[in-house]
Amino acid sequence: MIAASVGDYRAMARRRLPHFLFEYIDGGSYAEVTLQRNRSDLETLALRQRVMRDMSGLDLATILFGQPLAMPVVLGPVGLAGMNARRGEVQASRGAATAGVPFCLSTVSVCPIDELRAASPAPFWFQLYMIRDRGFMRDLLARADAAGCPALIFTVDMPVPGARYRDVRSGLAGAPGLWGALRRFAQAAMRPDWAWDVGMMGRPHHLGNIAPVLAGRTGLEDFFAWMRGNFDPAIHWSDLDFIRAEWKRPLIIKGLLDPEDAIAAADAGADGIVVSNHGGRQLDGALSTVAALPPIVEAVGERLTVLADGGIRSGLDVLRMMALGARGVLLGRAWAYALAARGESGVAHMLSLIAQEMRVAMTLTGCRRVEDIGPHLLA
Repeated sequence: MIAASVGDYRAMARRRLPHFLFEYIDGGSYAEVTLQRNRSDLETLALRQRVMRDMSGLDLATILFGQPLAMPVVLGPVGLAGMNARRGEVQASRGAATAGVPFCLSTVSVCPIDELRAASPAPFWFQLYMIRDRGFMRDLLARADAAGCPALIFTVDMPVPGARYRDVRSGLAGAPGLWGALRRFAQAAMRPDWAWDVGMMGRPHHLGNIAPVLAGRTGLEDFFAWMRGNFDPAIHWSDLDFIRAEWKRPLIIKGLLDPEDAIAAADAGADGIVVSNHGGRQLDGALSTVAALPPIVEAVGERLTVLADGGIRSGLDVLRMMALGARGVLLGRAWAYALAARGESGVAHMLSLIAQEMRVAMTLTGCRRVEDIGPHLLA
């Protein structure tokens, strides 16, 4: 199959991945209302088409947090992405480097910080949750600092994991012991290419960053039990003092949907925020990113760098988010699909598609530079 869009990569990922892994990437929480709103609200944004404006000097380049980017796109953190392809986070980081954009490593990645540090051709960002064990958090921050990570994304909208029905139905979660393992094994056996390339040749299959605290417990049920037991529901804005004491580079708070929370992030000394509902994977019925973004930009857009994620599947969607006031976007499912379908080359190709679609959208809206994108583009 020839991939012409992110949607094509999604179809390819569905065919290649075991069912439980595809459902983990693709699904949201509860009835997935917010997951659907992220897409539908984005698609309904109408743009003003402009013509005869000499777009010969079009340029996608920008700077975020002092880092030059080929376009205003970041590969956002995706947990368990290393199971989508052999040593998946390494491959994704290389694809991002080819495209000239940052890759952000999740706390719950398969490949640990040190592996990515040795294998990635470019500096990568790191993502952290609030964890009960502050000593372990301090160690992760020290490792990210030693790896030269230019920015830290601190995710605050997951004090507890969301209720994700697809994961239960597929056997990824809620099926402990032998029965759950057999279900996943049967699904993997139906995808022989993945079973050989990732299942056999992609070992070790543990969460590299948290392997020390799991102490040899490597099953998926161990991972979910650790999440339930160690994500900290007592998280408070005062906890940013702890993060700031350990991290001196740009700090980006991810998971905000309310202007009051955005103001609190600015008051607490954040350098940037990500307007996000965790891809519709946490509180179902929450605002879409499209609905939440404009009032947040109005509240704090002059105080810190506002990024956004949620439902972005094309370069046209990137322009739409930026027309609402975002300075850049994070991709999640888009790169996870491409990684699952074709590894590093798939990620690089998907990003080239995003760039080309951005060029078309900017040309037909009269924006020669990303700095020209703004609310005036909305019809």
